[in-house]
Amino acid sequence: MELKEILKDLTTAPGISGYETQAAEVAKKHLNAYSDEVRIDKIGNVVAIKRGGQSGEGDERRKILLAAHLDEIGLMVTKVEDGGFLRITAIGGVDSATLPGQEVTVLGKKNDNPLTPTTPLPPLIRGIKGDLRGVIGAKPPHLQAPDEANKPVNMDDLYIDVGLAKEDVEKSVEVGTLVRIESEFLELSNGYIAAQVLDDRSGVAAMVETMRRLTLRKHTWDVYAIATAQEEFSGSGARGAAFGIRPQIAIAIDVTFGAAPGLPERQTFPLSKGPVIGIGPNFHPKISQKLRDVAKEHEIPCQLEPSPHPGGTDAVNIQISRAGIPCGLLSIPLRNMHTTVEILKLEDIKRLAELLSIFISELDTQFEENLKCF
Repeated sequence: MELKEILKDLTTAPGISGYETQAAEVAKKHLNAYSDEVRIDKIGNVVAIKRGGQSGEGDERRKILLAAHLDEIGLMVTKVEDGGFLRITAIGGVDSATLPGQEVTVLGKKNDNPLTPTTPLPPLIRGIKGDLRGVIGAKPPHLQAPDEANKPVNMDDLYIDVGLAKEDVEKSVEVGTLVRIESEFLELSNGYIAAQVLDDRSGVAAMVETMRRLTLRKHTWDVYAIATAQEEFSGSGARGAAFGIRPQIAIAIDVTFGAAPGLPERQTFPLSKGPVIGIGPNFHPKISQKLRDVAKEHEIPCQLEPSPHPGGTDAVNIQISRAGIPCGLLSIPLRNMHTTVEILKLEDIKRLAELLSIFISELDTQFEENLKCF
């Protein structure tokens, strides 16, 4: 399957933080094509293993952990009001200003299990038992008081309208029901893609592509590719995976701010100029330098992101697991982060996968020894 189709498949599947079940199954399917073993652990991480050419068993084997988070931001029902309207709260970093007018899917009860999303029901039978399509409403500007017009949009003032009476809504929805903010997967011009949850399903797609490329290269170390749970909420998925796997090194794969009009140039990165290598205390300098060296030697365009403070990626939680794990970070430039119209360029994912697969193929005992001295 082409990378574009894999990305579409991944972004279509619901996977709100803490409830990644559907997205995990999709990620498992695609990682399984290039792995020796794939499983979903107790916290919801998808763990794919591709064994290298080394000898030995257990702790004798060298391991690299790749981590790209599977979960997405979303909403949760806090109340079913008279008229069938749903009040909501956020799961993860949802900007309430982007919500009015958005289409949503209320992931309702199925088989009497209110909090386990499954495959959406066909449109003709939606609305009585199962998922409900709805829209987020707010007070029209015509009816706002003069002092309301310039105020930030408050989550408490928003509601979801599914077009049903309260008694019908309550057949599928209760307090705690999850809500997914929806949008269409769009192919723009010149290899650009606009979609929801490219943060960070694009990183998961990059891992799949990396594993595919490793089938064409020899590598000594074992590769653990983890589509992590709960990054948008707490980072507990990556922390637990790193603790259990005990890798010698790790690379987190995430997104960073893509350059766009009105954004500060020093804090954003152009799309189409390659992946972004993290530089800073969260990242081992020998790993960052090795990534830079590989990119230069193989003429892979890349960019550098100074990160003087711990960032919002899985690298933070992996680095402090157990007695400490040397980490690196590769990011994909992304416009409109945490909206339903995030934008990236497919070529940046391919370049990241090429850089990472070469990096992995060159890992040896000498590199591990070099990590001990800065």
